[in-house]
Amino acid sequence: MAKTFPFKIITPEKCFYSGEAEIVIARTLTGDEGYMAGHAWACKLLDTGELWFREAGSKEFRYAAISSGFIDVREDALIFTDTAEWPGEIDVSRAEKQQQLEQEWLDSHPIDKISPELALEIQVHKQSINRALNRKKVAGRKAEESGGGRQRH
Repeated sequence: MAKTFPFKIITPEKCFYSGEAEIVIARTLTGDEGYMAGHAWACKLLDTGELWFREAGSKEFRYAAISSGFIDVREDALIFTDTAEWPGEIDVSRAEKQQQLEQEWLDSHPIDKISPELALEIQVHKQSINRALNRKKVAGRKAEESGGGRQRH
């Protein structure tokens, strides 16, 4: 049996998940990184993306959509994130609507002469689109979970 370690996902509203994990794979600012028991201490900024982890004794991965935050890895692993959602909790039509509204806003603002304030606002709208796309991607995991999940080797 693989070694395990305590793992928690914490949002501003609640402890989203708490349990024992064999492996955690999170999207950092430099790409996906995996963490297992005995990993060197690390503290990394997280990007909006798909989080997946395997619980102790399971062959299946669990998935969640997260948006930014950081992971602190020591003897345990803690993820502090702005939002976290399981695939079955995601309202795909709301994510699609948000993506469409943000894209319409971007399309209506020409980028030939950008002030620093507008550049920041454009970045906020692009991040919102990224969150909507991520939520839609993770929502697609709902079908996989009902069919027994996805195995990774």
